[in-house]
Amino acid sequence: MTPRWPSLRRPGRPSLGGRLKGSTAAVPGGEEDSSAARPRSAAPGPPPVVQLRRVVKTYGLGESEVHALCGPVDPGTGDVPGVDLTIRQGDFVAIMGSSGSGKSTLMNIVGCLDAPTSGRYLLDGIDVGYLDEHQLSLVRNRKIGFVFQSFNLVPRMTALDQVQLPLAYAGVKPEQRRRRALAALSLVGMLDRAEHRPNELSGGQQQRIAVARALVMAPAMLLADEPTGNLDSRSTDELLSIVDRLNAAGRTVVLITHEDEVARHAKRVVRLVDGRIVSDVRQTALVGPPPALIDAIGFAEHTLHVPRDDG
Repeated sequence: MTPRWPSLRRPGRPSLGGRLKGSTAAVPGGEEDSSAARPRSAAPGPPPVVQLRRVVKTYGLGESEVHALCGPVDPGTGDVPGVDLTIRQGDFVAIMGSSGSGKSTLMNIVGCLDAPTSGRYLLDGIDVGYLDEHQLSLVRNRKIGFVFQSFNLVPRMTALDQVQLPLAYAGVKPEQRRRRALAALSLVGMLDRAEHRPNELSGGQQQRIAVARALVMAPAMLLADEPTGNLDSRSTDELLSIVDRLNAAGRTVVLITHEDEVARHAKRVVRLVDGRIVSDVRQTALVGPPPALIDAIGFAEHTLHVPRDDG
């Protein structure tokens, strides 16, 4: 039986039933606003995919308290404002930072894998702070397509079965699951590997299967955590080419990376240091193709493949 979306109607809040189906179309609009809420009249069209409003994540208590995600401390009052971040539909954002910078904490919050200590997070217009664990699991299944560095494939399952997993969880009928999974595999160029298991595939092919699995629910956002970390240069280029084309077709992409060459593919680069956003640079317009597709020859000529240190 298909899981039914729980009623989330609250006084003064519209029904969320119509927001479950992921949309892939890019929308017109200007530069994103990294402040808190914008006036309604200033943001026509659908709501931003990601809206963080004064978000703080703190671990520990008292003297051992650590702000893993926050804004700059007010020198006068000592207050710690939260992070504000808005990502609009059709954008391609690379979130960068060294180890301990807070990028993993930010990814966990954006992916609804962790909750902020304070502040609000709206995902595709849904205030996830109002949701219980069951509702959050449905949001993750239907709104977010996850791609991880380690692929996270089930060893004994074929590529086709791997991609069908989110559809099975959502209660989609078997014949429709198969049709949609095959379409997702075709999208990433892996249709001819549908019956192969992970041990019969290269690392790059396994990651493409993971991307197909992430896309099969038509999520509002593709959230990729260091997706090229375990890939060689050729597989990295192939994977990023797929991500470029997905974004050009309107898919919203948030990519966590520490590699400058990977971040060059994004339309916008957000850098974190000590849990704070220290820069937010737009590389190309929100509406339109990502950098690699604007001038493919020029982009390729300036790409440097730095040997990876896998030790």
